[in-house]
Amino acid sequence: MGPWSRVRVAKCQMLVTSLFVLLLGLAMATAAVLTYFGPRFAVIGHASSQRTRYEALHLWAFSTGITLAALLTLGAVLSTAATVREAGGLMAGAFLCFALAFCVLVQVAFWRCHNPTQVEDAVLDAYDQVYEQAVKSSSGIWRQELVAIQDMFQCCGKSPPFGLPEGSQADLCRGQEAARQDCLQGIRNVLRTHRNIASTLISLGLASMVYVMPLSAFLWFAIRSGKYTLSP
Repeated sequence: MGPWSRVRVAKCQMLVTSLFVLLLGLAMATAAVLTYFGPRFAVIGHASSQRTRYEALHLWAFSTGITLAALLTLGAVLSTAATVREAGGLMAGAFLCFALAFCVLVQVAFWRCHNPTQVEDAVLDAYDQVYEQAVKSSSGIWRQELVAIQDMFQCCGKSPPFGLPEGSQADLCRGQEAARQDCLQGIRNVLRTHRNIASTLISLGLASMVYVMPLSAFLWFAIRSGKYTLSP
Protein backbone atom coordinates (compact mmCIF):
# COMPACT_ATOMS: atom_id res chain seq x y z
CA MET A 1 0.00 0.00 0.00
CA GLY A 2 1.48 3.34 -1.09
CA PRO A 3 1.68 6.53 1.01
CA TRP A 4 -1.34 8.09 -0.71
CA SER A 5 -3.41 4.94 -0.14
CA ARG A 6 -2.49 4.94 3.57
CA VAL A 7 -3.60 8.56 3.90
CA ARG A 8 -6.86 7.87 2.13
CA VAL A 9 -7.59 4.87 4.40
CA ALA A 10 -6.71 7.00 7.44
CA LYS A 11 -9.15 9.69 6.28
CA CYS A 12 -11.94 7.15 5.91
CA GLN A 13 -11.15 5.80 9.37
CA MET A 14 -11.19 9.32 10.79
CA LEU A 15 -14.63 10.05 9.36
CA VAL A 16 -16.07 6.83 10.79
CA THR A 17 -14.36 7.36 14.16
CA SER A 18 -15.53 10.97 14.32
CA LEU A 19 -19.11 9.82 13.86
CA PHE A 20 -18.69 7.31 16.70
CA VAL A 21 -17.10 9.96 18.96
CA LEU A 22 -19.94 12.34 18.17
CA LEU A 23 -22.51 9.73 19.17
CA LEU A 24 -20.49 8.98 22.30
CA GLY A 25 -20.47 12.66 23.21
CA LEU A 26 -24.24 12.86 22.78
CA ALA A 27 -24.63 9.74 24.95
CA MET A 28 -22.51 11.31 27.69
CA ALA A 29 -24.51 14.52 27.54
CA THR A 30 -27.75 12.56 27.82
CA ALA A 31 -26.42 10.54 30.76
CA ALA A 32 -25.26 13.71 32.53
CA VAL A 33 -28.62 15.45 32.07
CA LEU A 34 -30.57 12.39 33.23
CA THR A 35 -28.29 12.03 36.24
CA TYR A 36 -28.80 15.65 37.27
CA PHE A 37 -32.45 16.18 36.36
CA GLY A 38 -33.70 12.59 36.52
CA PRO A 39 -36.59 12.04 38.96
CA ARG A 40 -34.73 9.58 41.21
CA PHE A 41 -31.72 11.81 41.75
CA ALA A 42 -33.83 14.96 41.83
CA VAL A 43 -35.97 13.67 44.70
CA ILE A 44 -32.86 12.78 46.71
CA GLY A 45 -31.34 16.19 46.03
CA HIS A 46 -34.56 17.97 46.98
CA ALA A 47 -34.82 16.09 50.27
CA SER A 48 -31.19 16.38 51.34
CA SER A 49 -29.93 19.56 52.96
CA GLN A 50 -27.71 22.00 51.13
CA ARG A 51 -23.90 21.67 51.06
CA THR A 52 -23.94 17.95 51.71
CA ARG A 53 -21.52 15.47 50.18
CA TYR A 54 -24.28 14.29 47.86
CA GLU A 55 -24.93 17.78 46.52
CA ALA A 56 -21.24 18.28 45.77
CA LEU A 57 -20.89 14.91 44.00
CA HIS A 58 -24.13 15.45 42.10
CA LEU A 59 -22.92 18.78 40.72
CA TRP A 60 -19.45 17.38 39.99
CA ALA A 61 -20.85 14.43 38.04
CA PHE A 62 -23.04 16.73 35.95
CA SER A 63 -20.23 19.21 35.25
CA THR A 64 -17.78 16.46 34.31
CA GLY A 65 -20.27 14.76 32.02
CA ILE A 66 -21.14 17.97 30.21
CA THR A 67 -17.45 18.90 29.87
CA LEU A 68 -16.60 15.52 28.36
CA ALA A 69 -19.59 15.68 26.04
CA ALA A 70 -18.55 19.16 24.84
CA LEU A 71 -14.93 18.12 24.23
CA LEU A 72 -15.91 14.96 22.36
CA THR A 73 -18.53 16.70 20.25
CA LEU A 74 -16.23 19.61 19.38
CA GLY A 75 -13.36 17.25 18.59
CA ALA A 76 -15.58 15.13 16.33
CA VAL A 77 -16.86 18.16 14.43
CA LEU A 78 -13.38 19.65 14.00
CA SER A 79 -11.84 16.35 12.89
CA THR A 80 -14.60 15.80 10.34
CA ALA A 81 -14.23 19.31 8.93
CA ALA A 82 -10.44 19.00 8.91
CA THR A 83 -10.58 15.68 7.08
CA VAL A 84 -12.98 16.92 4.42
CA ARG A 85 -11.27 20.28 3.91
CA GLU A 86 -7.73 19.01 4.59
CA ALA A 87 -7.19 21.82 7.12
CA GLY A 88 -4.19 21.39 9.40
CA GLY A 89 -5.36 24.00 11.89
CA LEU A 90 -8.72 22.30 12.39
CA MET A 91 -7.03 18.93 12.80
CA ALA A 92 -4.72 20.39 15.45
CA GLY A 93 -7.77 21.74 17.28
CA ALA A 94 -9.44 18.33 17.10
CA PHE A 95 -6.32 16.66 18.50
CA LEU A 96 -6.28 19.15 21.38
CA CYS A 97 -9.93 18.39 22.20
CA PHE A 98 -9.27 14.66 22.12
CA ALA A 99 -6.19 15.03 24.32
CA LEU A 100 -8.11 17.07 26.91
CA ALA A 101 -10.97 14.55 26.86
CA PHE A 102 -8.47 11.73 27.36
CA CYS A 103 -6.96 13.49 30.38
CA VAL A 104 -10.39 14.01 31.94
CA LEU A 105 -11.38 10.40 31.26
CA VAL A 106 -8.18 9.12 32.88
CA GLN A 107 -8.85 11.25 35.96
CA VAL A 108 -12.45 9.99 36.19
CA ALA A 109 -11.35 6.36 35.75
CA PHE A 110 -8.64 6.80 38.41
CA TRP A 111 -11.16 8.33 40.82
CA ARG A 112 -13.65 5.53 40.24
CA CYS A 113 -10.99 2.88 40.90
CA HIS A 114 -9.95 4.46 44.20
CA ASN A 115 -13.44 5.55 45.34
CA PRO A 116 -15.80 2.88 43.98
CA THR A 117 -18.52 3.43 46.61
CA GLN A 118 -18.28 7.17 47.23
CA VAL A 119 -21.37 8.05 45.18
CA GLU A 120 -23.36 5.19 46.65
CA ASP A 121 -22.37 6.18 50.20
CA ALA A 122 -23.34 9.80 49.57
CA VAL A 123 -26.81 8.85 48.28
CA LEU A 124 -27.40 6.44 51.16
CA ASP A 125 -26.27 9.07 53.66
CA ALA A 126 -28.79 11.50 52.17
CA TYR A 127 -31.54 8.90 52.51
CA ASP A 128 -30.50 8.08 56.08
CA GLN A 129 -30.72 11.74 56.99
CA VAL A 130 -34.27 12.00 55.68
CA TYR A 131 -35.24 8.66 57.26
CA GLU A 132 -34.01 9.60 60.73
CA GLN A 133 -35.61 13.04 60.59
CA ALA A 134 -38.93 11.52 59.48
CA VAL A 135 -38.92 9.07 62.40
CA LYS A 136 -37.69 11.41 65.10
CA SER A 137 -39.30 14.68 64.03
CA SER A 138 -42.93 15.53 64.54
CA SER A 139 -42.95 17.64 61.37
CA GLY A 140 -44.89 16.19 58.46
CA ILE A 141 -42.51 17.72 55.92
CA TRP A 142 -39.86 15.07 56.53
CA ARG A 143 -42.49 12.35 56.25
CA GLN A 144 -43.54 13.71 52.87
CA GLU A 145 -39.94 13.81 51.68
CA LEU A 146 -39.37 10.23 52.83
CA VAL A 147 -42.56 8.99 51.17
CA ALA A 148 -41.53 10.71 47.91
CA ILE A 149 -38.15 8.95 47.96
CA GLN A 150 -39.63 5.57 48.81
CA ASP A 151 -42.30 5.84 46.14
CA MET A 152 -39.69 6.80 43.55
CA PHE A 153 -37.41 3.86 44.39
CA GLN A 154 -40.32 1.48 45.14
CA CYS A 155 -38.93 0.63 48.57
CA CYS A 156 -39.79 1.18 52.21
CA GLY A 157 -37.73 1.56 55.37
CA LYS A 158 -34.56 -0.25 56.36
CA SER A 159 -34.15 -3.83 57.44
CA PRO A 160 -32.61 -4.64 60.84
CA PRO A 161 -30.11 -3.89 62.22
CA PHE A 162 -30.03 -0.64 60.21
CA GLY A 163 -33.66 0.27 60.77
CA LEU A 164 -34.96 2.36 63.62
CA PRO A 165 -37.57 1.17 66.20
CA GLU A 166 -40.06 -1.25 64.70
CA GLY A 167 -43.08 0.75 65.78
CA SER A 168 -41.80 3.86 64.06
CA GLN A 169 -40.94 1.99 60.87
CA ALA A 170 -44.30 0.22 60.84
CA ASP A 171 -45.92 3.62 60.93
CA LEU A 172 -43.95 4.57 57.81
CA CYS A 173 -44.62 1.34 55.88
CA ARG A 174 -48.28 0.41 55.81
CA GLY A 175 -50.32 -1.95 53.66
CA GLN A 176 -48.69 -2.77 50.34
CA GLU A 177 -45.75 -0.52 51.15
CA ALA A 178 -44.65 -2.96 53.86
CA ALA A 179 -44.06 -5.63 51.18
CA ARG A 180 -41.58 -3.46 49.29
CA GLN A 181 -37.87 -4.16 49.36
CA ASP A 182 -35.48 -2.56 51.81
CA CYS A 183 -34.58 0.96 50.64
CA LEU A 184 -30.86 0.47 51.17
CA GLN A 185 -30.91 -2.45 48.75
CA GLY A 186 -33.32 -0.74 46.36
CA ILE A 187 -31.17 2.37 46.09
CA ARG A 188 -28.04 0.25 45.60
CA ASN A 189 -29.70 -1.62 42.73
CA VAL A 190 -30.58 1.62 40.95
CA LEU A 191 -27.11 3.06 41.49
CA ARG A 192 -25.51 -0.16 40.23
CA THR A 193 -27.30 0.26 36.91
CA HIS A 194 -26.13 3.87 36.57
CA ARG A 195 -22.61 2.84 37.58
CA ASN A 196 -22.48 0.19 34.86
CA ILE A 197 -23.64 2.69 32.24
CA ALA A 198 -21.04 5.23 33.37
CA SER A 199 -18.28 2.60 33.33
CA THR A 200 -19.24 1.56 29.80
CA LEU A 201 -19.17 5.15 28.54
CA ILE A 202 -15.81 5.81 30.21
CA SER A 203 -14.29 2.63 28.75
CA LEU A 204 -15.56 3.46 25.26
CA GLY A 205 -14.28 7.01 25.61
CA LEU A 206 -10.77 5.90 26.63
CA ALA A 207 -10.59 3.33 23.82
CA SER A 208 -11.77 5.90 21.28
CA MET A 209 -9.25 8.51 22.41
CA VAL A 210 -6.37 6.03 22.30
CA TYR A 211 -7.33 5.27 18.70
CA VAL A 212 -8.25 8.72 17.42
CA MET A 213 -5.34 10.74 18.83
CA PRO A 214 -2.59 8.95 16.83
CA LEU A 215 -4.88 8.96 13.80
CA SER A 216 -5.44 12.72 14.00
CA ALA A 217 -1.72 13.31 14.56
CA PHE A 218 -0.90 11.25 11.46
CA LEU A 219 -3.42 13.15 9.34
CA TRP A 220 -2.16 16.49 10.65
CA PHE A 221 1.36 15.55 9.60
CA ALA A 222 0.12 14.38 6.19
CA ILE A 223 -1.83 17.60 5.65
CA ARG A 224 1.04 19.80 6.82
CA SER A 225 3.52 18.00 4.56
CA GLY A 226 1.36 18.83 1.54
CA LYS A 227 2.40 15.63 -0.23
CA TYR A 228 -0.73 13.54 0.22
CA THR A 229 -4.26 14.60 -0.54
CA LEU A 230 -7.54 12.79 -0.97
CA SER A 231 -7.20 12.96 -4.75
CA PRO A 232 -4.05 11.42 -6.33
